[in-house]
Amino acid sequence: MYDWANSVFATAVMSAFYPIFFKKYWASGLDAAISTKYLGSTNSIAGLAVALSAPILGAIADNAKTKKYFLCLFATLGIVATCMLYYVDYGDWFSAATLYALAMVGFIGSLVFYDSMLVRISNPENIDRISVLGFALGYLGGGLLFAFNVLMYLKPSLFGISSAVEAIKISFVSVGIWWALFSLPMLVFVDDRNPEGVSLKKSIRKGLRQLANTIATVKKQKNILLFLISYWVYIDGVHTIVVMAADYGMSLGLEQKHLIGALLMVQFIGFPAALSFTWVAERFNAKIGVIITLVCYMFISIFAYWLDTEIEFYILAACVGLVQGGTQSLSRSLFASIIPPKKAAQYFGLYNMMGKFAAIIGPLLVGYIGIWTGNMRLSLPIIAAMFITGIALLLAVDPHKRYQE
Repeated sequence: MYDWANSVFATAVMSAFYPIFFKKYWASGLDAAISTKYLGSTNSIAGLAVALSAPILGAIADNAKTKKYFLCLFATLGIVATCMLYYVDYGDWFSAATLYALAMVGFIGSLVFYDSMLVRISNPENIDRISVLGFALGYLGGGLLFAFNVLMYLKPSLFGISSAVEAIKISFVSVGIWWALFSLPMLVFVDDRNPEGVSLKKSIRKGLRQLANTIATVKKQKNILLFLISYWVYIDGVHTIVVMAADYGMSLGLEQKHLIGALLMVQFIGFPAALSFTWVAERFNAKIGVIITLVCYMFISIFAYWLDTEIEFYILAACVGLVQGGTQSLSRSLFASIIPPKKAAQYFGLYNMMGKFAAIIGPLLVGYIGIWTGNMRLSLPIIAAMFITGIALLLAVDPHKRYQE
């Protein structure tokens, strides 16, 4: 249910309304290339903040009595910052960027603790299925609210809303409410108490000591280290496509309603497509499933280079919908299957750190290449190379080798 709760932020805010609204409303007085740079920089700054803090937070959480306290803290930050976007006025791109960065920190920070719970509530036989189901429900839940938001945006008078601008602002508030409401089942019913947990003060001291030990250990564990490097490379490409797709479409002159429609389509394709990767993981293994999705992403990047029309953008979105959930869910379960269960939060802190450091590079490259060359298309061969490199490194990872401490 927490996937169902928080995924609407990734869907409606990160991928759709924020980049479009930022360019057309909050940063409308800026040159298009400059606004793209600011958008990419905001994503990168938020990613850096979480990247630097995630391993420390994970180490603390493994020693605390509960992870839910930290999850709730970050989720609250994300929820409040998202709702506050309603109050940002026309042309105030700095306030919009600041609140968005805070919301990103809250969203991504909460996932450090949420992802680490996967080890506790699963076993080797069902870990892939549970991870995939979470992402699939995220696509469905995010898609349902996003569809309602899109209807408000296209037909504001049906809801007594004065304009499309007001409809998008209300959408940000609805995302915050949805996120808060559907977080409650996990916060109330999931028992993540650690019998060996200590007070917050002691968990900070103990966690920092163990973090240093975990980093030193990972350096010696070739299987885990190879996966983390591979993940760092390929998830950069995935994240860049998610957060910059709408901006890329606008830079090509595509209509906003088609961009939003295509992004909405991704959610409803993503639900059954993500579930189908349960079969792939059970028939083969999670590693094979991830490699299949990365090969598809490589061709998606190549196809995007030649994209010119709304129809082609819809085709591109459909292809992303087919593989996005599989990449994310099977990466999570593959990593969970090769790390020591008792230090899951620490290792997932490193996992999220690698993912967020990756999230810094791609958006910055897209933004600055657009400024330097005047052509955003030239960033796409670099993104394709990320997927190729990620595949090459992932081939050396043994999905059946779990490190024990």
